[in-house]
Amino acid sequence: MTKELKAYESLEPLFNPKSIAVLGASTNPHKIGYIQLKALLDGGFVGVIYPINPKASEIEGITCYPSITAIPGEVDLAIFCVGADQIQESLKECASKNVKAAIIFASGFSEIGEEGVKLQQELANIALANGIRIIGPNCVGLVNTTNGMIGTFSPAILAVPLHEEKAVGYVSQSGAFGVLTYMAAAQKGLSFNYFVSVGNEMETEFADVVEYMIHDPKTKIITGYLEGAKDSKKLRHLAHEALDRQKPIVLMKTGRSTAGSRAAASHTGSLAGSDLIYEAFFRQSGIVRVDDYEDIITFSKLFLSNKLPKGKNTVLITSSGGRGINEADRCEGVGLSIIPLCEKTKKEIKKHIPSFGSALNPIDLTAVASVTNPELFIAPLRALVADPDVHNIILTEFPLGWDADHPYLQEFIDICKNSDKFVFITTFPLEGMSVPKGKDELEKNGIPVIPGDLNPIKGLAKLVEYSERLRKHQQTIHQEDKSPKKTIAIARESDSILSESQAADILDLYDIPTTKRGIATTVKEAVHLANSIGYPVVLKIDSADIPHKTEADAIRLNVQNASEVMKAFTEIYENALKFKKDAQINGISVQEMLPEGTEVIIGATKDPNFGPVIMFGLGGIFVEVFKDISFRVAPLTRADAEEMIEEVKGKALLKGARGKVHADIEAIISVILKVSKLVTENETMIEELDINPLIVYEDGIKAADAMIVVSKNLKEKLVVRG
Repeated sequence: MTKELKAYESLEPLFNPKSIAVLGASTNPHKIGYIQLKALLDGGFVGVIYPINPKASEIEGITCYPSITAIPGEVDLAIFCVGADQIQESLKECASKNVKAAIIFASGFSEIGEEGVKLQQELANIALANGIRIIGPNCVGLVNTTNGMIGTFSPAILAVPLHEEKAVGYVSQSGAFGVLTYMAAAQKGLSFNYFVSVGNEMETEFADVVEYMIHDPKTKIITGYLEGAKDSKKLRHLAHEALDRQKPIVLMKTGRSTAGSRAAASHTGSLAGSDLIYEAFFRQSGIVRVDDYEDIITFSKLFLSNKLPKGKNTVLITSSGGRGINEADRCEGVGLSIIPLCEKTKKEIKKHIPSFGSALNPIDLTAVASVTNPELFIAPLRALVADPDVHNIILTEFPLGWDADHPYLQEFIDICKNSDKFVFITTFPLEGMSVPKGKDELEKNGIPVIPGDLNPIKGLAKLVEYSERLRKHQQTIHQEDKSPKKTIAIARESDSILSESQAADILDLYDIPTTKRGIATTVKEAVHLANSIGYPVVLKIDSADIPHKTEADAIRLNVQNASEVMKAFTEIYENALKFKKDAQINGISVQEMLPEGTEVIIGATKDPNFGPVIMFGLGGIFVEVFKDISFRVAPLTRADAEEMIEEVKGKALLKGARGKVHADIEAIISVILKVSKLVTENETMIEELDINPLIVYEDGIKAADAMIVVSKNLKEKLVVRG
């Protein structure tokens, strides 16, 4: 019985084929068909190569075949070096030959418009029907440096050196930028084991390649260039799996501008720019987001030291006071802590450095260490590794003359290896004067040496961030929500915004605390409701056509007695009709007047890529003016909710700052999680949700107002049921 392959296992013929057919192989050195064949030969591909060319008998000493069906043996991978007009027939031939995978370089498909989309779909149908895994079309190809599978027409791939350690996978949605990153990494001493340009992602998409690398034992880090996730839910699942396997996913995500933000009726929708959501998604799922290609290089080199930082507390050892200050500023700028050293550590350091040096942080050994006494770099290191408050040690200079056999170098290495401190060296980038002779020996023993132009301090900050996320992930107990699913059915054929009373009924269903309230259609009913609730009360128009009541002057606060209720009822009704004469009015909502507390906002919006996204922020000017908000992609965990609260800059107000009482943080967490459950269970119905303001007290919380926007194509009558 044949074992059914898992999805990532079916990509094996792309990465590790035993045989490759080169369709369109050419004798012309300037044609892609020749460049590709030569790349496989020069790369030392360990399998069988079949050039396909009906007019040639052999190329570079390898027998040619007139067609793929004429090949006597099996073909694992076909590389298409032919034009777009020949792809479909060639793919059909591959199907008849039972080819397992293909790389298609040609452009002229979905990227050119409607006709190209149609052609690409036809190819996808052939691939799906015959189980052919495909990279492309419109791609640069796939490279496996561990077996010589150089499946690309880019000669630059072989123009840079390969290094002994190959443990970094790279997948890119930009072919040319990916090649440049591959080359830059190689020139800086980092070789990728895999390079994949996914092109149009017709059959195999970005997340599929990430999944393969997660399960690949040769890959320790997964890196890449991402413009947009095609399957964000799968990427989120894979990110958690990567954390389980302690494999960082490090992505350069472009598009930080807010130009793509869509207009929306609620605050949440208007504030939920796509990049804000990507940023939250990466933070939430443990994906390390970097700004540029050098960050990928630096993070990878630091991670491959096989030691993770224990925290942010950082100490600098320098022989230049100015450089030490500069690097200290850089550390603080990226979130590392340049801590003051304890008296015991300072006292020990002072015993060994010149009297005119400094045992503060940065530790300044002075130029003496660089010129006449390089052994000075060792004594402070001994003191620092003994200090439990120190997590990271950065040396901004290092003796250039210490080679692998130098006793001081071996002593330095022994100290580092027998410590849990994260130690690395970042030299000033001077041509021919920045690489210590002992660099290879240092790196072999887990001490990275990275020139300053790669900004390794920024890389360390990212590694600290990953390390903290990994520890949290390992400590989190994932509990399945076993509470009964609650459903809502909603109808708004002409409008998509619910009235406040309808929105509040839905919040009630999910046990989100709301005000005591009732709908009055007459003055008499309003007075009766106010008397039952107790004064003071609030009166508001209840109409889906008037979601923003203040604009219509259709709300009255702090209504004290029956006489004021009658007056407010009449005014609100008249003002509402003046504002929108054809508004469908359900009545006047009479609600309890909530006492003063701390105002927050909790909302949700349905992002086209990620689905339901939850927002939290402080109310008033904090959300309107300062945009002091945080996002997470639903469904949320308790840890997500806690982090959302910690991320807002005004969180001090929730903890008793400026005379405020300490707010009920547990109640906020509870509402965030309930909103997450609400929008997750009703994803097809709810487009946006705002609870604004949500009033938080020292003990308890209540929603003062709510708005829900539902999908316009819903036809059912409004029903709230558990």
